[in-house]
Amino acid sequence: MRQAIPLLTLTLGLTGTVVANRFVAGDGTQTGAASNALGVGRTAGESGEHIPVDVIGTAVVETGGAIAANALIEADASGRAVTKAAGVTLARMAPGEVATAAGQFVEVILITN
Repeated sequence: MRQAIPLLTLTLGLTGTVVANRFVAGDGTQTGAASNALGVGRTAGESGEHIPVDVIGTAVVETGGAIAANALIEADASGRAVTKAAGVTLARMAPGEVATAAGQFVEVILITN
């Protein structure tokens, strides 16, 4: 299991369905492709529920594909971490972390956006 070292975790009211360990937008929905994010949701939830969201520090996030060591990260259409292409930078891979495929869980350093 990966560790997370959150320095700031906020409770967020959801306006849509959110999957655990994926990027979450400030409006309470799953972050879309190349979009801004408030942080990473620690738990899953549905509209009307409240979940903890890691905003500053490190978090464990699900990958949407292979990601190299030290790579910058953006979100895919499902809120998973992917290598930054042209979207908003949301995080960087934590030291020693790499992903070889989608569906893996890695520790990332969150970047305010």
